[in-house]
Amino acid sequence: MRAVQVSEYVKGPLDLKVSTIPTPTPAPDKYLIEIHSAGTNFFDILQIQGKYQHQPPLPWVGGAEFAGTVIAVPTSSSTSAFKFKVGDRVFGATQGAYATHVLAPESTLLPVPAGWSFEDAAGLFVTAPTSYGGLVHRAGVKAGDWVLVHAAAGGVGLAAVQIAKAKGAIVIATAGTKRKREIAMEFGADYVVDYTDKNWPEEVKKLCAEKRSGNGKAGVDIVYDPVGLIEMSLKCVAWNARLLVIGFAAGKIEKVALNRVLLKNVSLVGLHWGQYAKFETETVGEVWKGIFDLVAKGQFRGTAFKDESFVGLESVPRALQALGGRETWGKVVVNVVGEAKSRL
Repeated sequence: MRAVQVSEYVKGPLDLKVSTIPTPTPAPDKYLIEIHSAGTNFFDILQIQGKYQHQPPLPWVGGAEFAGTVIAVPTSSSTSAFKFKVGDRVFGATQGAYATHVLAPESTLLPVPAGWSFEDAAGLFVTAPTSYGGLVHRAGVKAGDWVLVHAAAGGVGLAAVQIAKAKGAIVIATAGTKRKREIAMEFGADYVVDYTDKNWPEEVKKLCAEKRSGNGKAGVDIVYDPVGLIEMSLKCVAWNARLLVIGFAAGKIEKVALNRVLLKNVSLVGLHWGQYAKFETETVGEVWKGIFDLVAKGQFRGTAFKDESFVGLESVPRALQALGGRETWGKVVVNVVGEAKSRL
């Protein structure tokens, strides 16, 4: 098979090369998947540089998220014991997605939603449950809540915008460019704010004061923050607000003045979706049921970046470079087998 194999750590994505390596053979506990599309993530960039918290022993194949077709089921028992069969369209995440084939255990696979392309499904496994788990299970979003979504044009951001809107919330989306603010509006945001303007908290407070009817709240009820903007967000939250700590894409881990948490009676809530499979497995199924319900109702759609195409494994370095340069919106996806086939 062909794959982006890392035999030594590199300075950046453009140093990656495509290699020909043996195709995995069917395993007792894993499916063999032909990959059609692969999703990119910031942690992929850290991993190829040797800077991520989880570093496989060299050599290894990069990438994690994928969508494709089952071409062989696990060999440990009869096919009737398995959830998927040969020919099924699946998406999931496991080490080695930047390749034409990958082995994956059943616990990491889900069926591609009806009517979805491989391209859109390849970006679903990480973003959607992170946002649904945070907003619904951790913050208890409900109809009428005002939700501030930071980096709203990113992968988790666009997922958060759609989920909050589906639950009846009013969404203020922040993004750093005009194009990204337009994308946030296209995916359902009610209002947009430029967070490169240092006075953005005042703009959020002004919107709430003018638009929130009847309750006089000059602030938002929920903050969804994958960037590292909790400290600034405390300036524009309402009484009893819930602030979701999703990540630190800005590169700095904040230190928050806890007196401000006390004075506004707010809750700081963390979300580490990757650990739910270890500590709270029952919630994983509930979250995916909720996501698939929204998909079936037409309230959640794919967020694949459309302004530029990344076709073939040779485009993985360029896709990661664009992602790392924050030039993109939504989920940057590489069509491994070619654009036409990946959309089937």
